[in-house]
Amino acid sequence: MRIAAPGGTAVVDEGRRLPGRGAWVHPTQQCAERAIRSLPRALRQRHLDTSPIARWADGLA
Repeated sequence: MRIAAPGGTAVVDEGRRLPGRGAWVHPTQQCAERAIRSLPRALRQRHLDTSPIARWADGLA
């Protein structure tokens, strides 16, 4: 699953069409939770809201 950060908020990019840098994670709860810590660096955004990814990961359980 691709994660992108348009506007400073990390979102799941299901269509793989959002502009900018993206990060790829396995579509599992464990992988998404681990990725949350490294997303700001991977997406090169110091202040990144990762709460949408956390909610998405909770829905995978």
